[in-house]
Amino acid sequence: MSNEPSTVGTSPRAPRPGTQKSSGSTTKKGERAAKEKPGTVLQPVGEEESKNPEEYQCSGVLETDFAELCTRSGYIEFPKVVIRPRPHQAFVASASLSEKPNAEERLSASCSINSLESKYVFFRPTIQVELEQEDNKLVKEIYIRGWKVDDRMLGIFSKCLPALSQLQSIYLWKVGLTDKTLATFIAILPLCSSTLRKVSLEGNPIPEQSYHKLMASDSTITHLSLRNNNIDDYGAQLLGQALSTLHSCNRTLVSLNLGFNHIGDEGASYIADGLRLNRSLLWLSLAHNRIQDKGALKLAEVLRPFELTHTEVVERRRLLLEKGSQERSRSVSRNLIPGQLRESLLLRHGDSREKSQMTGISSAALVDKSEKTQAAKTPKGLGKKKEKAGEVVKKDEKSGSGPSPTQGAAKKEDMTKSAKGKVTIPEQKLTKGKNIKTGGKEKRSIFLESELVAEATEMVNPLLEPVEHRDGKVFMPGNKVLLHLNLLRNRITEVGLEGFLTAVRYQVQFSKHKTSSKGPVGLLWLSLAKNYFHPQCHTYTMIQELMLPRDPIKSKLKEEESTAFPT
Repeated sequence: MSNEPSTVGTSPRAPRPGTQKSSGSTTKKGERAAKEKPGTVLQPVGEEESKNPEEYQCSGVLETDFAELCTRSGYIEFPKVVIRPRPHQAFVASASLSEKPNAEERLSASCSINSLESKYVFFRPTIQVELEQEDNKLVKEIYIRGWKVDDRMLGIFSKCLPALSQLQSIYLWKVGLTDKTLATFIAILPLCSSTLRKVSLEGNPIPEQSYHKLMASDSTITHLSLRNNNIDDYGAQLLGQALSTLHSCNRTLVSLNLGFNHIGDEGASYIADGLRLNRSLLWLSLAHNRIQDKGALKLAEVLRPFELTHTEVVERRRLLLEKGSQERSRSVSRNLIPGQLRESLLLRHGDSREKSQMTGISSAALVDKSEKTQAAKTPKGLGKKKEKAGEVVKKDEKSGSGPSPTQGAAKKEDMTKSAKGKVTIPEQKLTKGKNIKTGGKEKRSIFLESELVAEATEMVNPLLEPVEHRDGKVFMPGNKVLLHLNLLRNRITEVGLEGFLTAVRYQVQFSKHKTSSKGPVGLLWLSLAKNYFHPQCHTYTMIQELMLPRDPIKSKLKEEESTAFPT
């Protein structure tokens, strides 16, 4: 009897087929959710694949362009473009200091999900940017830190970076660059805006050490940082050759940071060889390397007069011969110009009508051009006067009376007088005839433009600097363009310090004898601290005393202290 009610009670409540277990109901819901999910996910993916990233025209807004290009390229998740966080501001005391959170409130706030998420936001892959103050949409600097940048991502950057008109700096820190991706990145740089001047590739060791490609002769980079890239002596050799060789020289790079690498004495010697003929680098850091006394002496040797090698002497003689031949050709061309003017004048006043017609046509075209340029430059009143004078000349020509022999002779005498001595020819008045005026203007403008182009493009080779001959050897003045040299935390002893003391003494004497303030003056800042010598040694103290007045920052602080606390 006791079993019957249980069977009777349970039979009407028996579950339907397929729903006997609770797990069956859950699996049914899971199947429905699984069937609904592919419909919502696959549809946008199909739409993204139909879009071509090459067809997209960038607008110059990095956040919009980067997101659109990543979506078109098939990325579901990609880094966000965010504004670079500023350093934490100092604590400002509030009006009521007594209002402080309790310990329980602090504990509950620290354990909340939102606080945990906010703490790990910093470690998510992002593209941090610095914006222009005047326009918040213009990106000035780009920072990418701690996530791998592959060829696919560089393809997206090759589309959106050239559209940034005010881009100045690119920082890539530990982005896993390889030799292939570095070559792709270097190919993107010429496509960017002309304002891009600073590139930082820190924490990206490459076995091939092909960083010297960033310092090619056609590179526009002025500031380059290659810290913590495991650069050894071989990499330093490539960088030294990129700074300068006997036949090539980098003329754009201003600062080079090679700190925290593995450069030894041999690598420092290669860098010193690059500084022999380089006259553009102002700032060099070799801190935290493995440079000993041999490499330090090579670096110090470049900062004072050094002996030229045989190949350098031969190249110097060749350059002097070329310079002399160019100067002689210029002097000959200057002397030939008055004779050419006489010949052109004789042809213009000769018996040949065809020549006179051709010269008349060309001179008339030149007069029209000169009158247009003068009308654009001169005020309205003066332009009217010149037009009237031109009308008088046209009336005289229409009258049919040709120039008399006396007038032609007078014109020839004037032109020959103006051609003597100087190359520049004074302007003739409009009433004296068109042909004479335009011929003089044409010759003068052509010659002056050639002179200006020669002065603008001609760069002085360091081998052509004044040299000193001693004991049958040729000594060239040292590199006095380098202003900042950092050799902090290397392996230099007092032997290496002696070389730097000699170089600093020479540069101090040179700056004293120099009358004008223009031109290079030598080192203004030299850091040799934390090396293998006692900080109180006599040589190091002497170097500090000589460099103190040359350092503009320390000398200014000393002046401020003396004025604030007079003795």
